[in-house]
Amino acid sequence: MLMKIAKDRIRKGMFIESVACPSQEFPRRRFVLKTDKDITAILASSATNVSINLSLGVDLDGRKPAVAPATAKSATGDRARREAVRGTVSQSASALRSSLRDIVSGRSLDMSELSRAADDNGELWSDSTAIALEVTRLKSKDETTYVHSLAVSGLMTLLGRSLQMDDETVRILGVAGMMHDIGKLLIPNEILNKPGNLTDRERVVIRSHPEAGYQLLKSYPEIPQVVLDVCRLHHEVLDGSGYPLGLKQKDLSLPVQLSAVCDVFEALTSVRPYKRPWSTSQALDWMFARPHHFDRKMVIRLGSVLSDGPIG
Repeated sequence: MLMKIAKDRIRKGMFIESVACPSQEFPRRRFVLKTDKDITAILASSATNVSINLSLGVDLDGRKPAVAPATAKSATGDRARREAVRGTVSQSASALRSSLRDIVSGRSLDMSELSRAADDNGELWSDSTAIALEVTRLKSKDETTYVHSLAVSGLMTLLGRSLQMDDETVRILGVAGMMHDIGKLLIPNEILNKPGNLTDRERVVIRSHPEAGYQLLKSYPEIPQVVLDVCRLHHEVLDGSGYPLGLKQKDLSLPVQLSAVCDVFEALTSVRPYKRPWSTSQALDWMFARPHHFDRKMVIRLGSVLSDGPIG
């Protein structure tokens, strides 16, 4: 579980998730606080708050995280937690559906609301990574786009933190993940939800969604450029064989490459009408075997994030 505390309350043994200051002031993220040097550096930074992980380090009183025995009581608690996550994802998907449809309809956009939603979604994934993966793999055809977008947003947040990006960048990545597939709302449902093979014409229509989404979002001046880039370019790959622009690695920013890794991983591991889901290891192995498409270091880092258990 994540807890935000004042920086003057930090102590050795805490697991530091993030320090609320620019990375050039204090670049370290996700580590056990062990040295006076790190404590001094955090105190000297402009940060007022620090996020600590109570699952992986000591609390404010120096108590170590409790390890619950595998009892019937803990199993009941796991079921309750799973149902709670399922309910939260369902509510978030409904809220995202409303927000994205408002944008498609040309209504005003509340970036602060989307940022808060991205923060809440990121915290859920940080706190319950394995459960969130399990819950979001199962989607009805009516909620596929929205739950997929929440999952990609959560994965992008986790991966961004793991790559030691600053808090504001991680927040923008979360928003970008939530909005990256908005172009799919412009595609007829009979094509988008078709259970069988697509015709060549239908495939062209499907592949139009990144550009369509980008053209829609760029009419909102308050949307950050990173969000626009992720929306337009999340199907680009390193060797230039992606779409819609066929860009190569040198022209693909780190957030765009990160979004492609998270988007493909989520698609591979999800239940769809036309395929069975792959396991996490199968998906990561498949992506690692394609360095012409995905940055291998990023794939490895995603694997380490997902294998660490709870991250928040």
